[in-house]
Amino acid sequence: MPTHTRPDRPALSYHHRLGTGPTIVFLPGYASDMTGSKALALDAWAADTGRAMLRLDYAGCGASDGAFEDQSLTDWRDDVLTLIDTVVEGPIMLVGSSMGGWLMLLVALARPDRIAGLVGIAAAPDFTAWGYGDAARAIMARDGRFVEPSDYGDPMVITQRFWESGQASLLLDAPIALDVPVRLLHGQADRDVPFAISLRLADALRSADVQTILVKDGDHRLSRPQDIALLIATVDRLLDTL
Repeated sequence: MPTHTRPDRPALSYHHRLGTGPTIVFLPGYASDMTGSKALALDAWAADTGRAMLRLDYAGCGASDGAFEDQSLTDWRDDVLTLIDTVVEGPIMLVGSSMGGWLMLLVALARPDRIAGLVGIAAAPDFTAWGYGDAARAIMARDGRFVEPSDYGDPMVITQRFWESGQASLLLDAPIALDVPVRLLHGQADRDVPFAISLRLADALRSADVQTILVKDGDHRLSRPQDIALLIATVDRLLDTL
C-alpha cells in the first residue's frame, strides 16, 4: 500500500486506482478506514469499469501513522487535501460516509475548482453540535475526552480537541456555497444520524442539482447488498451526467 510521508504530520496510507473520468475519492466515517465494505465495493466497481478512484486512511486510522486521539476534524480535512493535491490530477468526485460526508463538504469548499460532484452516505455534518448533550460536553471539558458504547465494535472516543474543531467548522445554519451536483443517500431507520440531517443539508446547499434518496428500512451503515447497489448506481448515473 503506498504511503505519503510528510515532515510535520503522520504518514498517510492510500490506494490510488488510475482510470477515466473524475477520480472518485472515498472518505470514510469516524474511526473507520479505507477497507470498509462500501469503499471496497466501490473500488471493485471502479476497477471493472475503468474508473479512477482514491481510497485513503486519515491519520490515526487504519494503516496510516499517528495516534487517533491526537487528530481533529480539520486535521483529517487537511489529510484529504494533501492527498488530492499530491496524488490525484484533474477533477474529483467526493463520496463521503457519515463523518466523511462532513469532510466532503469542507474539502469541496477548500477546493471548489476541483469538484465535479458529491455523494453523501448518511452524511453527518455538524455532528458535534447535534450529537452530544450537556452531560457529554461536561465530561469532555473535564476529562478531555468522552467515551460511549458503539454498535460497530470498540467504544467510540471523541476528544475535546476534536469537538472544538467540529464546532469551528459548522455548516448547516448558513448557505453552503457549492454549485456542483449532489446526491444524498440516507436510511430512515438510521439511529445514529437522523435522516433529517440530509434534508437540512439539501436545503443549505446552494446548488440547484441536489437529490436526497431515502431508504425506508436502511440503517446508518447502508452496507447491505441492496444499499451498496444503490450507491454504485447513484455514482454511475452521476458520473454519466458530468
